[in-house]
Amino acid sequence: MRLKDCHNFRDFRRLAERRLPGPIFNYIDGAADDERTYARNAASFDEVDLIPNVLRGVDEVDLSVDVLGQHIDLPVYCSPTALQRLFHHEGERATAAAAEAFGTMFGVSSLGTVSMEELARKHSNPQVYQFYFHRDRGLNRAMMQRAKECGIKVMMLTVDSITGGNRERDKRTGFSIPFRLTPAGMAQFAMKPAWGINYLRHEKFSLPQLDQHVDMGSGTASIGDYFTKMLDPSMTWDDVAKMVEEWDGIFCLKGVMAAEDAVRAAEIGCRGVVISNHGGRQLDGSRAAFDQLEEIVQAAGDRLDVILDGGVTRGTHVLKALSLGAKAVGLGRYYLFPLAAAGQPGVERALGLMREELVRGMRLMGRTRIDQLTTDNLRFRAPRFRPN
Repeated sequence: MRLKDCHNFRDFRRLAERRLPGPIFNYIDGAADDERTYARNAASFDEVDLIPNVLRGVDEVDLSVDVLGQHIDLPVYCSPTALQRLFHHEGERATAAAAEAFGTMFGVSSLGTVSMEELARKHSNPQVYQFYFHRDRGLNRAMMQRAKECGIKVMMLTVDSITGGNRERDKRTGFSIPFRLTPAGMAQFAMKPAWGINYLRHEKFSLPQLDQHVDMGSGTASIGDYFTKMLDPSMTWDDVAKMVEEWDGIFCLKGVMAAEDAVRAAEIGCRGVVISNHGGRQLDGSRAAFDQLEEIVQAAGDRLDVILDGGVTRGTHVLKALSLGAKAVGLGRYYLFPLAAAGQPGVERALGLMREELVRGMRLMGRTRIDQLTTDNLRFRAPRFRPN
């Protein structure tokens, strides 16, 4: 199977599975506990149908949107995700370059493997910096200051990861950073020697956003240690309000699932919220992001930008989310599997297919601009939950 044979998310996933050692593939593909929320993220889109209009004159389609103060050419962006150079040696360099080629936004994670400074220097498209709330308040301020100094406009605080989720696939293989593999996990690496050769031929793996603050490479700390020892589960709205004030710019919360939390985010000065359950990797049994979208938009959508992130694998998923009031849609595994399979060409092919699906879908819906999408072109298959 070759990259040109990939025509959808499932194809990219299969190609990545062929090329990645099992522990790494399962790190991307896996989720928490029984993975029910992970499955529901994708299935939730099937509960809503699109109603197309005809004879509307749709020769030219404009997919651009304004979100979090940024103008982007697509209503989708590459969400910040960790450890990208572990999946492919180009890592965030490939993601940022592909996003720039399509005129859209990308995110860099605190657990990213390329520095935010390098990416800001090389690319002109908007960059979001995603970070976690640490016990060390000075560290939080230092990370925000570093982002500001390299010109990042959007700060995105992840609020659903004050402790790590129960990812049992990783426990079975022993996946961690640094590697502490089980015998079964080591055997799976041995079955994919090309990945290991490629990994060793390129620059040493590192986490440059954190390398001044925690040593991940010497065996004295791991990703698990980082979550349990450095992140602060006592974080409150007052803490975040202080950070919003200190940042004094566009501030967004990622991991909001409750309407009242979105309202509170607006009240403390946030510009946007990302509806997300962390790809099903945190609280299994929680609602799907799409299931919560309408409720959150109705509660707070006129006060901040509401973004959807979770389970999106098709252009029609994006159209449904935008019709319900999302300002943009974040992509995660959708671009990570192509990245793992083929680096920058893989991410570009995935974004290209998404753009084609969006243009085709807009034409079939009888729409020429994103702001023409409304709930009028949707029908729900089952009665909707209405909060008191």
